[in-house]
Amino acid sequence: MSVPIITVAQMRAWETATWQTGQTEAKVIHLVGVAVAQRVLKLTRPGEGIVLLAGKGHNGDDVRAACEHILDRRVDLLEVDSPADDLVDLEAALKQKPALIVDGLFGIGLDRPLDDEWKKFISRLNAARVPVLAVDVPSGLNADTGQTFGAAVEAAVTLTVGAPKRGLLAPGAEQFVGRLEVADEVGLSPCAETSELNWMLPQDFAAFPPRRPAAGHKGAFGHLGIIAGSVGFHGAAVLATRGAQRAQPGLVTLFVHEPVYHAIAPQLQAAMVKLWDAGVKFATEFTATLIGPGLAANDLPADMKLVTRKLWRDSLLPVIVDASALDWLPLDPVPRGAIRVLTPHPGEAARLLKSTAQHVQVNRTHALREISKSFGNSWVVLKGYHTLIGRSSGEIFVNPTGNPHLAQGGSGDLLAGFIAGLLAQPALQADVAATLRYAVWQHGAAADALQSRRGHWIIEDLAAELGSARP
Repeated sequence: MSVPIITVAQMRAWETATWQTGQTEAKVIHLVGVAVAQRVLKLTRPGEGIVLLAGKGHNGDDVRAACEHILDRRVDLLEVDSPADDLVDLEAALKQKPALIVDGLFGIGLDRPLDDEWKKFISRLNAARVPVLAVDVPSGLNADTGQTFGAAVEAAVTLTVGAPKRGLLAPGAEQFVGRLEVADEVGLSPCAETSELNWMLPQDFAAFPPRRPAAGHKGAFGHLGIIAGSVGFHGAAVLATRGAQRAQPGLVTLFVHEPVYHAIAPQLQAAMVKLWDAGVKFATEFTATLIGPGLAANDLPADMKLVTRKLWRDSLLPVIVDASALDWLPLDPVPRGAIRVLTPHPGEAARLLKSTAQHVQVNRTHALREISKSFGNSWVVLKGYHTLIGRSSGEIFVNPTGNPHLAQGGSGDLLAGFIAGLLAQPALQADVAATLRYAVWQHGAAADALQSRRGHWIIEDLAAELGSARP
């Protein structure tokens, strides 16, 4: 199950509860060491050099425990007690051109500004530009606030123990945290701590989506209607449709503005492509509707916006709105229990809130809550670094997957289509939160899989990969 994003005090309480069960610190340190070693092996290749930096505290113990489990690598363990004296050893280790440095200098217990010698040591480490795996928290970073104690290690990956600490997700912390991952199976007792924010784990989706019945037919898996595409933006309609197809609803029908019909229709085979018709009964002929990808041209029919507003206000079926169509939505109430989903990026979220993207990014949780509250308690997928999924109240889920290479045109269109394709299926409408979480996790996991195999992949590659990740 997902784990809460917690404070340092909550982490300490969790540890105390664990020791009270009879579990020992030594056993947990051993298991953390194993997890660190496993991550080191994935980040490096046989024969490459690894430098382990072990401080005086338990983070240093975690790194020392990893040593015996790092096989087929050149391992150099540096016990760092005095940064002034040990800087010479760091310089010598860096001359061996290591492939990875493991940071176990300071943990979450650091509560004082670093002196000049520590700042110099960390500055030299960062200047080396060698990828760093930070254990639990990048050394020098406040795990509650995300601020530094004067300097902090700039990690490529942070493997935090048990659950993410709140400061690791604070605005600005990403330059030190890098990719955030969780070592959740390290012998701690079940976590009794709670939080507004919850970190998704791959095992959340071990039994999702549910197995389809053997006698299922396309009529049982829904019919998605998509309104998308305009002159200059026809590719968005194609990508959204392909994303929907990867979700495998029974049928997909795309409605497009006439000037782009002949650019879009030849690119799609199984999906039906039809000319825009305001008379189509979207609320009864389909099991869900997606509106928005590629609807950015100035000459769109006025009745397209009118139909969007009517569907949003009146339809009892799921309505998913993305991109330019977000600006068309009314602030009117929606039917009780009707599924509504908005998928803004920070710039679109800012327009919905009449604010700025910078303001949204300062407090993404608040922005999500306010958007949902303004638009009928809708579900909001606030895209970006650690995409958020939630609504005006209740839990908000934080997505762990994805990487900076998702920052390409069309990525959001593909995600919107995948979400809509899933929600068109009646069986997946019962638990909207689970369906949205799965969609976002799959989208990011597909990008991670591509990045692990090749560089310079494109969104069309992502369309082919989408849905193939396994927990």
